[in-house]
Amino acid sequence: MKIGFIGLGNVGGKLAGSLLRNGHDLWVHDLDAGARDRFAARGAGVAAGPAEMMRACDVVITCLPSPAASAAVMEQMLPEIGPGKIWLEMSTTDEAEIRRLGAQVIARGGAAVDCPVSGGCHRADTGNISIFAGCDRATFERILPLLRTMGRRILHTGDLGSASVLKVMTNYLATANLLTLCEAMVTMKAAGMDLATTYEAIRISSGTSFVHETESQVILNGSRDINFTMDLVQKDIGLFQSIAERHGVPLEISPLMIEIFRDGVARYGARAKSDDIIRRLEEATGLDITAPGFPADMVDDEPEEPGYEVRPKGRD
Repeated sequence: MKIGFIGLGNVGGKLAGSLLRNGHDLWVHDLDAGARDRFAARGAGVAAGPAEMMRACDVVITCLPSPAASAAVMEQMLPEIGPGKIWLEMSTTDEAEIRRLGAQVIARGGAAVDCPVSGGCHRADTGNISIFAGCDRATFERILPLLRTMGRRILHTGDLGSASVLKVMTNYLATANLLTLCEAMVTMKAAGMDLATTYEAIRISSGTSFVHETESQVILNGSRDINFTMDLVQKDIGLFQSIAERHGVPLEISPLMIEIFRDGVARYGARAKSDDIIRRLEEATGLDITAPGFPADMVDDEPEEPGYEVRPKGRD
């Protein structure tokens, strides 16, 4: 099976790297010539553009920064789609848009899957990230070997679009957790508590989380670099808010989070590191929320292993 991968950024480059490292016939494309060249040096083929890639490959994966970018790529690929072709959308995107684009793919005889990932760039780098997949069961079975190479825990979420709904929800929860951790650490510093001790108190308690055990470390280091930016947070929590509004859910916390990140972007710029949001509280209090002994970036120390399907409780 020949696989095409479009979008070699922070996440996409690592997912594509897992495919290449594990011996798949991989072709790549990215607007960044340096990213293309690095993959070519490792043995990947390079396609001139999305249309050529879809024409030559059995499966084309996209991992792009916005719904608009995915739509622009699909416009180029669509004339080359026919029976047997599969499109995997691994971007974090709007479920209405994935259903719109997927319907065009299906109408031409192809198959479409939304399969966003969750777990951080450090886990994408080792093939240990989690992957959601929204599509019919037959298509899921066809692509499962690829997903097991790129990820550790694979969840078939239902029909096309369902994976994107769940992914946006998980990013909303991660953002809420980040903001409460910022408030917790600044408050503990103001109360005279040692920040390394504070980190451990959270880690071994009911207050811990994946976000704490990763993002709190790079916050305390001072790098604040979790390979995510404020504009991407804005996009994701905005998508979650849109889902709630479409279904008439009167959220209370979500609008406040949106306002906090709107202010963060105004202060520090759209491409500022997402964890720099703690600077709002540092500036307001005059406190420095750093401590020695914490890493500048996260590295996954789990060994790479084949992925497996996660079965929801009660599902045969």
